[in-house]
Amino acid sequence: MRVRLAAVVLGTSLLAVGLPVGLSGAQPEAQAAPVKRCQDKFGTSPTEPPRNTLPGYKPAGPDQWQTPDAEKLFYDFEQPTLNVTDLKVPGDVAKYGTDTGKYKIGTPEHAFASWNNRQASRNPYKGNFEFWLQDVYIENNARNRRGGGYEREVVRHFKLGGVNWLCETYLRDIDPRLDKELRQVLGDKVVGPNGRRFDAVDPRTKTVYEFKSGIDPKPGQLKVDAELVRRGWRVVYIHGQDPTDKIKAMYRAAGIDYYRHGATPAPYAPGNQYKSRFPGLFSANPARPSTGAGNDLISRSMPTPEDVRRRQEAARPFQQNGKNALRGPGGVDFTSLELRYVGQNETGSLNYSFSAKNTDEEENPGFGGKEKAQMASDAFFTWLALKPEKFWVNLNPDEPDRIMDRAFGKTDAGRVLLDADLEMKHDFSRAMDPKTPAGAEFWKNLTHKNNRICLHGIRNWITPQPAKVREQDGGIFILDAPLKVNSVPQETRTQPPGEQCTLTEAEIQHNQRLVERLLVPIVEKKIAEGPAYADLRRVYASRVAAEWVKQQDAKKPGEFHRIIGSDDASRWPIRGAKWDSYEVWKNYRKSFMEGDYKYEYKEGEYVYTLTVGGVDFSKSPKKNITRTQFAAEKPNLSDVTKGSRAEVLGYKESGTSLLGGDTAVRKAGPKPTPTGPTPGPSKPGGHPSTTPPATTPAPNRPGEQGTNGGGSGGGNLADTGSSTPVGLITGLAALLAAAGAALLWRKRGRGASRH
Repeated sequence: MRVRLAAVVLGTSLLAVGLPVGLSGAQPEAQAAPVKRCQDKFGTSPTEPPRNTLPGYKPAGPDQWQTPDAEKLFYDFEQPTLNVTDLKVPGDVAKYGTDTGKYKIGTPEHAFASWNNRQASRNPYKGNFEFWLQDVYIENNARNRRGGGYEREVVRHFKLGGVNWLCETYLRDIDPRLDKELRQVLGDKVVGPNGRRFDAVDPRTKTVYEFKSGIDPKPGQLKVDAELVRRGWRVVYIHGQDPTDKIKAMYRAAGIDYYRHGATPAPYAPGNQYKSRFPGLFSANPARPSTGAGNDLISRSMPTPEDVRRRQEAARPFQQNGKNALRGPGGVDFTSLELRYVGQNETGSLNYSFSAKNTDEEENPGFGGKEKAQMASDAFFTWLALKPEKFWVNLNPDEPDRIMDRAFGKTDAGRVLLDADLEMKHDFSRAMDPKTPAGAEFWKNLTHKNNRICLHGIRNWITPQPAKVREQDGGIFILDAPLKVNSVPQETRTQPPGEQCTLTEAEIQHNQRLVERLLVPIVEKKIAEGPAYADLRRVYASRVAAEWVKQQDAKKPGEFHRIIGSDDASRWPIRGAKWDSYEVWKNYRKSFMEGDYKYEYKEGEYVYTLTVGGVDFSKSPKKNITRTQFAAEKPNLSDVTKGSRAEVLGYKESGTSLLGGDTAVRKAGPKPTPTGPTPGPSKPGGHPSTTPPATTPAPNRPGEQGTNGGGSGGGNLADTGSSTPVGLITGLAALLAAAGAALLWRKRGRGASRH
């Protein structure tokens, strides 16, 4: 009797943890492996959630395939390996042996033993310790811990409870016949030794949820899920990051639904021993390095696409759990990297976030992140340190001794401005090509004098259009900073070779209208979007951020106080290849005198051989939009920006990623001692078309000005669009002086050449 009673009790226990009674295809209860109900694993309600609140069943509308305001949802998880981010391999690494079980994960000893174990195997890592540490050891731990945190977040958010919702359950345990059928169709290799494992499944409704905190699916898993869809199952992949268009196309081909639950991951290091891999970004004090997910990802960027691919290939065999892999450095187009947010906390330390376009890291991997981020950071400090009257450059064939201020000429910000000036000249030349529609119309309608084309001298420069910013949350969001090309008639004493012509004021204005209607829009578009001006856009965004920091420091001195207005930018010199401002001027004058491009234009019995050129650049304003407009145009951008300091995050479906960091002090330290009054925000300067005022040239070096500087001050920022005016912020006070578009012409009759 006791034996029978025990059997009855055992049977009841099996029934309690088994499948819902009546499930088609279920194993007999006595043979069923224990399954995990989501309510037991994650503490969700025993009441099943309403069907119409779940992905795949939500009603049509803007939120059918996304969780609204998901960016406000933060899920944390412990990541022990963050404590060894800056670890260096010691010379006696062999003493740590290969037994990883002796040490705790996330300790230097465990990392060294893991490295030894890998390198002693038949399949060692083909790279150095630093790359293995970042791409394998730390990355695998991050994926595993992040995946668990995201699974918990999604299950709890959608309240997957009740007896029917199962988590981390294998298909073989709920429908062995279907598991066997899939093996017959796809083969054991595709299905896997244990079969399809579901993150969450409701066998009664045949609904499968696959949770992916990252972007990558498993190819074999897609094949299995496509077969499930063909058999009437509903399969929904729920992503934390927006996958690539290529992956979305794979989902559509398999009949799989895609849902975006963009909650923000928040990893933390136990004991808070995390150290930055790229500590110098925006760090005023080397003893207080900046940290953040943006720094870490940028630090892993390689100089060339070939370097990226070699590093990816070295790590790929050892990387695990790809579905929880966030976008790596190869998936970020660093050429588009720009500073989009800076803020300060109560201590004055800086929070920041870059934006960059996403790219396919397999087909077109991103590279050069460290160079671009360093440029943005160095420019930020240059704008803080030097006084506004130094922010000018000047390419003028008449003025080889006034190219730029000496101190500004030793910085990357100065280099970028002067190089952009020269590039603009070339682009005006290209825009005049008579083989293009705009160029043909331009030359056809120019004023003629004595039966030949006559063009006046032209000066072109750039000023910012009102930039769109939002000041809130203790910082400034730089949403858009468009640049405008200005053009005016202007002559120079230096004249290119060829016959000159004299135009009346009315004829000059006629020609100038053609320039503004046909050529300026072409060049303006290149400056706004072209890769040749990416560095210019990058340093200008840093200028906007620096001016905001100067405003805040004027109210309450912070960690940048000693740098602001110090007139010392020696800590942020030109990096990379040797560069000389005078060489740039010589190249400019050569093209001015000899021409950039030679175009032939036929008119009547003559063929004109045209040689053209032209240049210039200037400054920057902006406007604060209202909170309502900001929320409507950039919903939850504030939350994503905040989260980007913990993880590199995609912003909705914009095709961009945010890479954040901060200079917050983790441990108490001495407060900076103010050294005197700090210059306030830059003041409005002269008209942008005015040539920089003359100053004494350097005695031994053409092309550089002394510390007295030259050029006008900065430009004015418009009042804000909100009810409370935001202080005026000076624009980029870089004045590139006059340099006309010249025309060297030759007329040829039918077969005869005349000059």
